[in-house]
Amino acid sequence: MPRSARRRVPSVLLGVLAAAVLLGVNLPPAFSYVAQWRHDRLVNSQPYMQRHGRWDVVDVPPADRVNAIHAALLPSGKVLLIAGSGNKEDLFATKALKSLLYDPRDGSTRMIPVPDDMFCGGQTLLPDGRLLVAGGTARYEKLSGAVTHAAGAMRVKNENPDVARPVPAGTEFVSPDGQRYRSARDVLVPPATKTTTDAGATVTASEVTAFVEAVAPGPGAINPNRDQYAIAGLPPEQGRNLYGLGAPMTLDKQDYQGTDKAFTFDPVTETWTRVGDMEFARWYPTLTPMVDGRVMATSGLNGVGEVLNGQTEIFDPATNTWTERKDLTHYFPTYPGLFTTGAPDQMFYTGTTAGYGPAGEGRVPGLWDLDDNAFAPVPGLRDPDLLETSGAAWVGPVQEQRMAVVGGGGVGESPRSTARIDLVDLDDPAPRFTPGPELAAPTRYPNLVTLPDDSMLISNGSGDYRGKGASDHLLARLYRPGPDGGTLSVAADPEVGRNYHTEGLLLPDGRVLTAGSDPLFDDENNTVPGTFEQRLEIYSPPYLFQGPRPEIGEAPDSAERGDTLAVTTPEPERIDRARLVRLASSTHVTSVDQRSIALDLRRAGRGIEVDVPASIQTVPEGFYMLFLVDDRGVPSTGRILRVGGDDADRSE
Repeated sequence: MPRSARRRVPSVLLGVLAAAVLLGVNLPPAFSYVAQWRHDRLVNSQPYMQRHGRWDVVDVPPADRVNAIHAALLPSGKVLLIAGSGNKEDLFATKALKSLLYDPRDGSTRMIPVPDDMFCGGQTLLPDGRLLVAGGTARYEKLSGAVTHAAGAMRVKNENPDVARPVPAGTEFVSPDGQRYRSARDVLVPPATKTTTDAGATVTASEVTAFVEAVAPGPGAINPNRDQYAIAGLPPEQGRNLYGLGAPMTLDKQDYQGTDKAFTFDPVTETWTRVGDMEFARWYPTLTPMVDGRVMATSGLNGVGEVLNGQTEIFDPATNTWTERKDLTHYFPTYPGLFTTGAPDQMFYTGTTAGYGPAGEGRVPGLWDLDDNAFAPVPGLRDPDLLETSGAAWVGPVQEQRMAVVGGGGVGESPRSTARIDLVDLDDPAPRFTPGPELAAPTRYPNLVTLPDDSMLISNGSGDYRGKGASDHLLARLYRPGPDGGTLSVAADPEVGRNYHTEGLLLPDGRVLTAGSDPLFDDENNTVPGTFEQRLEIYSPPYLFQGPRPEIGEAPDSAERGDTLAVTTPEPERIDRARLVRLASSTHVTSVDQRSIALDLRRAGRGIEVDVPASIQTVPEGFYMLFLVDDRGVPSTGRILRVGGDDADRSE
């Protein structure tokens, strides 16, 4: 072989080896790029979107991003996303409390400070269009090992029947051995109750529970006894009537504590107003709109971090005040899924909850009679021990009184979850749950949103507690009611994972907004602390890719129950259904105010006529979106109108 040829062989081999190395380095990214390109091309193709819909991430300016804990669709068509402190204790300490107003029509955003920490309160829309938010965070939790001052609950007693006694924050309670404990917040102790009989008078002391913390740090202030405490600085004659009965004072973990404050947000002025305080402090409460326009508050952690023992109260929007219903005392774990039903004075508790309460108490679904406080369990639910972080919603029009319970997990930080979808017909004389189709994977925190075509979007969630082990599901399904439990079909996959602190809302244009997510960790090995998900994402269902949509021309802005409404539309012969969908709010995948109402319709000349049901159980007073759905199942854009009440317009 010529010497020149021999010299070229190593050069050629080196070139081949270099090319192989380059290919080895670059082929995986190249294949990944091609796969991503093909995927993007597929999911954005018209046939795919016609069958599965599409997700779009919303570009919110960095300065306007919030940790969305609560979401509500307002009568103005805008969405209010409330963070408060957003599960950030530093923001709680500095009172940098936020909410974001987002307009899905043009993508505009505006930050609006909130007047108190509404983080993990309850919310619902009032009949006049104001958003009511009640409860929230008075104190963040302190984990074991981080508690430096012994603390606990103090029952402040007042034996004077003639006067209420204010006990301001900072009041010191002195134990029999001289240890001092300081109260955290102002309380007002009502007068004692005096009962006069022929035998004489009996005085029953009133009491209010306050949280107290040792003045001195360390274990020396631990007191395991339930002692009577004197109030420092009181003269003896007052001290005999006003004193404290303490629970054990410990250095154990201290849970979040609720506030009794309540506020409304006006969608026209876009301002907050404080209304009457609740009777009880509440953190993680449910606010259920009643059919008469009032609001029921249930559950929550109180001012000392304990789950309320069944105390119920009612908000009256006419007076902006709260009244305790002492005749209604049913224990529910926090954020209970509690709905009004088609029967007067009857509530349905789905068993769904979102966080606090023992495993063996208040977990059974059932019908709650508000006339006599009776509770009738509803049997048949599969995986009954996996109801925490589950979702619940009406299936189809509310007149059918069918409800679904979807997914869920074990109590607390349990890794267990279920793919269950179980259904119940509340019109059945003996209602019981029956199985429906199963989700693609066991799921905590599923978002459930009722759509105007009678289907329901089930999206996101995770397999483990707060997405541990990188267990977020980038999955969505469309549930359609029908025989044998209905069917599930594949929806497009969301891009953003969502678990704890997640919400979803139907928008007037028929799309669905999802927000929030608060993972415990950001990695599969659970070593990197989680980052709150501040991106918004909007799902466009398949019905938005079927061609031209039906249109609503002229329609009333208000109606009464039992009214017939004239609605103009270009092709009345194509209209198959009409629906009223209530404007909803959501937090912790709990949305007890969303409902769809079927309207009888008739074609009338160049439009249609629709009949609003006369029953207040079916159509509670408030704001709704009117949708016309054509013979392809394609809905119009929703027209917001008010049903019942005065003519006040809160839609801008």
